[in-house]
Amino acid sequence: MEKLDTNTSQDQGLCQLSEKYKQVYLSLTYSIIFILGLPLNGTVLWLSWRQTKRWSCVTIYLVNLMVADLLYVLTLPFLIITYSLDDRWPFGELLCKLVRFLFYANLYGSILLLTYISVHRFLGACHPLRSLPYRTCRHAWLGTGATWALVILQLLPTLAFSHTGYINSQMVCYDTTNPENFDRYFAYGVVLTLSGFVFPTLVILVCYSLMVRSLTKPEENHMRTGNAARAKSIRTILLVCGLFTLCFVPFHVTRSFYLTIRFLLSQDCQLFRAASVAHKIWRPLVSVSSCLNPVLYFLLGGNNRVRLLQKLRQNKVGKHPAGGEEEIPRGEQIWILPRRSLGKMSPNTTSNNLFEHR
Repeated sequence: MEKLDTNTSQDQGLCQLSEKYKQVYLSLTYSIIFILGLPLNGTVLWLSWRQTKRWSCVTIYLVNLMVADLLYVLTLPFLIITYSLDDRWPFGELLCKLVRFLFYANLYGSILLLTYISVHRFLGACHPLRSLPYRTCRHAWLGTGATWALVILQLLPTLAFSHTGYINSQMVCYDTTNPENFDRYFAYGVVLTLSGFVFPTLVILVCYSLMVRSLTKPEENHMRTGNAARAKSIRTILLVCGLFTLCFVPFHVTRSFYLTIRFLLSQDCQLFRAASVAHKIWRPLVSVSSCLNPVLYFLLGGNNRVRLLQKLRQNKVGKHPAGGEEEIPRGEQIWILPRRSLGKMSPNTTSNNLFEHR
């Protein structure tokens, strides 16, 4: 896919790059991601479909995340075959555009959905009662709809820049664009990085900074949120920050460095070679998020999804013994307490129940 880079350098008489490592490294990496990502994301979507309880806001965000991952994972066989054929693209112009578009749609859609999850957890941890009218399923669906609309608008230029071409009589699918349009693509890439990665990352950092400050206050200040809510907030901070550190940050750093070196037409062959190799090494690793996002589905959902998986394994989903108790959806539970206990209930009990069912 990156024959363009070698060819451009040769035409300018700058560097001779050997990229034979891609044939093994990229084919193997994408194969592993496909083997793991397809069943993991498919299983999560199936479990969500079989879930008897009403979806929570976070579940709505995570299911949309799985859909984006699954659409991208289904394009990986085309990349695996192409790299195995030493960058030759035999699938035509339309699939070239589709594969490139779905890669970036998955990338920036994932970042925006993780941003929504972070804001949701921030509101629940720091403003549990005031934010209740906004932490609803209706707002979650509106947020996901706005996410996909924004991602599509951001990535429409990708459909124009990405196309096939011929290098050394061999058809390739340009990862960026052809050399004649690279200057315009560089400007578009800067805008895309700022709007799709830098700004959402700043929002996440602000939310988590405020959450950490709130969670480190004395224990009596946390009575309004409850221990379960605090645990979910801490878990969200660790998981999302870990995902960004492993997948998204290194990719955008190496990609920005690589595009800048190409745009400046650096005469330093060693620098250009390092930028090219770093970009190609981290590019498939950003797709590891497609395998890690299903893990978020279970870790951010607490024990409910673990119990659901156990029930499905035992083939007991939707089946209740005669005379057995029917499961009451969370948020619709009826608490029957002795009359003596009602006077002992603190206002925090009600607020905690309100917070937990969201």
